[in-house]
Amino acid sequence: MNKLNIQNLVRENVKGLSPYSSARDEYVSDGSQMIFLDANENPFENGVNRYPDPQQRSLKSVLAEQKGVKPDNILFGNGSDEVLDLLFRAFCEPKQDNIITLPPTYGMYKVLAGINNIENREVLLTTDFEPDVAAILEVVDTKSKILFLCSPNNPTANSFSRNKITTLLNEFKGLVVIDEAYIDFSATESWLSELKNFNNLVITQTLSKAYGMAGIRLGICFASEEIIAILNKIKPPYNVNELTQLKALERVSNIAVVNSEIADILIERAILSKALLQLNYVEKVYASDANFILVKVDNATERYNQLLEKGIVVRNRTTQPLCENTLRFTVGTKEENQKLISVLKQL
Repeated sequence: MNKLNIQNLVRENVKGLSPYSSARDEYVSDGSQMIFLDANENPFENGVNRYPDPQQRSLKSVLAEQKGVKPDNILFGNGSDEVLDLLFRAFCEPKQDNIITLPPTYGMYKVLAGINNIENREVLLTTDFEPDVAAILEVVDTKSKILFLCSPNNPTANSFSRNKITTLLNEFKGLVVIDEAYIDFSATESWLSELKNFNNLVITQTLSKAYGMAGIRLGICFASEEIIAILNKIKPPYNVNELTQLKALERVSNIAVVNSEIADILIERAILSKALLQLNYVEKVYASDANFILVKVDNATERYNQLLEKGIVVRNRTTQPLCENTLRFTVGTKEENQKLISVLKQL
């Protein structure tokens, strides 16, 4: 169990910042019929002429109940990328602090470090795609503010050892961000239940994958009330628009359909994995805890181009560390996967 002084991690300019107070922060509707003349809005109703709820209260209420947390433990962003950027801006001092990432991993951590002028210290995963705990702790110093763990990891599709993550949560004296974008496809338990035990734990999830809503751009941050309050200081007042909130609320309120789609994807993942193992140019099919499969082939660039010629787009990951000659296959519909398998057998 780790209890850090979070205020010691916050940038000095953010500590004294007063967040922008919008009209919809100052007056929160209770459903009563009111005449709104406070926000300089167009008064003619068309469904989107009013500003959205800046705290997305209705959506937070439903999601909090489903996830077993409090609404005050949630912050929404315009995609997970905005959530990650807010963490940089709140906790990392440009030109002074550093973050730690574990390639091969999600590329936006490195991009955001560059945008925010923060040093990115990279520690390669082990050959079995696990965090190298000793190597990570070796590069840590007093300016190490955030450690990013993508689990299940992209592009390797595996979940990291729980013991190793626990060690890092205890030993790392900064924020540990566990990116759980693919957690709904995993047999491993989410780290949400550990929020009460580690106040330096931050978990990001998304509606883009399992919920099938990549087009509306809604990312989720789960953390202590203290960390969420800090991020609320610097987030734009209306960062999640009305259409996104309404569509997301509709989807998360119909969780049975979401769970049914997840079940179908897991069935198709198993079928696709088995078919890939039977191809003579496939050298290895890595175990997957996500909605995609990483596959080592004889020549990834050649196979990638062959698939393009057949009208199928996959991801060539051969340029990533530890991923030479690998392709990443997203699990599609039954019909899409059957087409893919048929084409793969012809190559």
